[in-house]
Amino acid sequence: MKRTVLESSKRIDPVGHRARSRYVLCVRNRGYAAALERKKVYRRLDDARANKHGLVRVVDESGQDYLYPSSYFVSIAVPETARRALTHMR
Repeated sequence: MKRTVLESSKRIDPVGHRARSRYVLCVRNRGYAAALERKKVYRRLDDARANKHGLVRVVDESGQDYLYPSSYFVSIAVPETARRALTHMR
């Protein structure tokens, strides 16, 4: 399966009244072993268009953002201290 790149004009999170986590845990990587590591935390970017198609935009191992199936990730809550550390690691 090939990674998909969609141009996003707006980066919004259309999920009701609750914002989703900006970080996700990879739980599957079938077909994307070179780009995603299972049990690793990735930064999620808002992409309303992708969400409508069951996809999530994450910054993968290449350092670029790509679309992957939403079922490959679980949203996680990240404390502020950890968020700062994750931001500076990338």
